[in-house]
Amino acid sequence: MSDFILNQTDTFRCPWCLGFEKYIQYHDEEWGVPVYSDRKHFEFLVLESAQAGLSWATILKKREGYMRAFKDFDYRKVADFTEGEVEKLIGNPDIVRNRLKIQAAVNNARKFIEIQEHYGTFTDYIWGFVDGKPLQNEWKSMAMVPAATELSNQIARDLKQKGFKFLGSTIIYSHLQATGIVNDHLEQCFRNQEVKRMARY
Repeated sequence: MSDFILNQTDTFRCPWCLGFEKYIQYHDEEWGVPVYSDRKHFEFLVLESAQAGLSWATILKKREGYMRAFKDFDYRKVADFTEGEVEKLIGNPDIVRNRLKIQAAVNNARKFIEIQEHYGTFTDYIWGFVDGKPLQNEWKSMAMVPAATELSNQIARDLKQKGFKFLGSTIIYSHLQATGIVNDHLEQCFRNQEVKRMARY
């Protein structure tokens, strides 16, 4: 398959998103857009942690279920979840019913707040690793796009030291891609240039 797909509107897209309409919409409207909202960062951390061992398509299809289950990704509410609420989530068919992943989401909400208390915002913390400037890559094919980098290794190590769980380097690199800290839209993808213009610098 070509690295780029020409759709009916003659628009080139990264090929990973072409499975179904919601996937294409996610690629066209969200993936790679610089995120400066703490709640949105928390949302992606929860979803990406849930993705471990699964496909992003699977998680995307359950995104609305996660939004309901995790209180619209209000990390302060999630941090207050009781053991009883965790047990209910384990029985919730609208999310991935993995005890460790659910417990990690609650734990990470608490650690997320600790980062805010120390750095002001989680946004300031994570963008600080790139001095507030997105890394602009110019990959020509999907085979060139890494699954992890030294940057994601560094952030994953730091988060682990801060007590976060279920967030290894590969998951963190997915987070950097999703939140526009790294622009990994392929060179010919119509979104490559668009997301460059969205950064705060």
